Amino acid sequence: MEELKARPVKSSSLTPLGFLERAATVYGDCPSIVYNNTTYTWSQTHRRCLQLASSIVSLRIIIKRGHDVVSVVAPNIPAMYELQFAVPMSGAILNNINTRLDARTVSTLLIHSESKLVFVDCLSLPLIIEAISLFPQHVNPPRLILITDEEISSTDDFHDTYEGLVEKGDPNFKWVRPENEWDPMLLNYTSGTTSAPKGAVHSHRGTTIAVLDGLIDWSVPKQPVYLWTLPMFHSNGWCFSWGMAAVGGTNICLRRFDATIVYRLIEKHGVTHMCGAPVVLNMLSNSPTAKPLKNPVQILTAGSPPPATILLKAESLGFVVSHGYGMTEAGSIVVSCAWKSEWNKFPATEKARLKARQGVRTIGMSEVEVVDKESGMSVKRDGLTTGEIVLRGGCLMLGYLKDPVATSKCMRENGWFYTGDVGVIHPDGYLEIKDRSKDVIISGGENLSSVEVESVLYTHPEINEAAVVARPDEFWGETPCAFVSLKGSSKKPSEKEIMEFCRARLAHYMVPKTVVFKDELPKTSTGKIQKFELRQIAKAMGSPRAQSRM
Repeated sequence: MEELKARPVKSSSLTPLGFLERAATVYGDCPSIVYNNTTYTWSQTHRRCLQLASSIVSLRIIIKRGHDVVSVVAPNIPAMYELQFAVPMSGAILNNINTRLDARTVSTLLIHSESKLVFVDCLSLPLIIEAISLFPQHVNPPRLILITDEEISSTDDFHDTYEGLVEKGDPNFKWVRPENEWDPMLLNYTSGTTSAPKGAVHSHRGTTIAVLDGLIDWSVPKQPVYLWTLPMFHSNGWCFSWGMAAVGGTNICLRRFDATIVYRLIEKHGVTHMCGAPVVLNMLSNSPTAKPLKNPVQILTAGSPPPATILLKAESLGFVVSHGYGMTEAGSIVVSCAWKSEWNKFPATEKARLKARQGVRTIGMSEVEVVDKESGMSVKRDGLTTGEIVLRGGCLMLGYLKDPVATSKCMRENGWFYTGDVGVIHPDGYLEIKDRSKDVIISGGENLSSVEVESVLYTHPEINEAAVVARPDEFWGETPCAFVSLKGSSKKPSEKEIMEFCRARLAHYMVPKTVVFKDELPKTSTGKIQKFELRQIAKAMGSPRAQSRM
């Protein structure tokens, strides 16, 4: 058998980029992208991506295949979708940058990645100009390519325009295939909700596994109609950018999320699938234009544990909610709440509670465990004993760019990736996140889960958003501090009333000792509440006992 083992000369590297070529053959005349008055077919999208990749190569900025970085700063418009293919097809590494970051952070990311070229949407032009102005004098700025829009245009003088590059490109270009499937394809910076952003590097092989894994786990059929409510700059839209090419789907592009527009597009285009953080479910459920859907819409949510009450509201409108768990370092969803048919007979509230759990590993993952931090052994499957969630599988990142120390901390020699998330395993084998390790509040020696307190707060009829963080306390060490935003009704509960509401439903040590009302809680662009920012506010508030002596 030795002579039959795979050798480089015999094997062909895995890459999701080939899905586009196949889509052009199988679904060539079918719609690939719809955006306002623009519609492309799969054969057109394939040709445009080849032309764009050809033009990128002609700029002579890609010195080494799988080494040089090309960045994109754009919302979910057709150009953003095409660039998910065109950039790596040129041999460059694709780096999508969050459009809601501040100029200083964007500047840091561009310098750190040594980006050679930046495709920038016209509305993000001031952000990029300011970011580049912050470059040190010895650092060469990247070339800029302006993406105009059918709604918005600009006359600023860039190196070239996006459509200009497409027009100049060769439609018969032989795209640059990876020499090795482990070659880098993507550079995705973490959202920075708990610390400074780090650049996770993903390979062609890992990305291919993540794409196919997501399609199978979500049971995505051929030719779905997919609405882009999830930013593509967030883990490449959980890899559904390439997934839609694999199944010949129709991509309905959306420049910005607006619940009213979403409902209109669902009805106009017959949307079948969409993704989003729990905040998206919340906004859709509480929108004044919310009404029962004519046809069910599959919606996949992840990013933070969704309160059962939000799941219940969304499903009552006709959204069929699937819940998963993933992270930038894992490439996409790696744990999902695989639904059991016997659960359908349970009451709606119980079904929502079960669905709020993260679930079991997807088929593309080798192993998922919850381990004790001290011993490293698996915790009891009792739904109570907490530990750190660890992962093993083919879609995990190669490591953090230029950060071997951070890489070694989370990717151990035993092959496990340590997530920093705290969870439990229930007796039925299903995983449930209890908190991020940095979000666990230690009050009087007791560890309490902020997620558990938030779940109770979300059941209050007047609370729209809730987040719980630690506030310093001279006596207890830390106490729970709740930040909430309220719905628009005239009934506005007081701090005391919210505390009493929680006291009736939680152990007393878990009841928030402080409630802060805000018009809206700070969020990342993907809908995660920025607890890092809230922790800073709570820390600045100081200990209530210290204040009482002033």
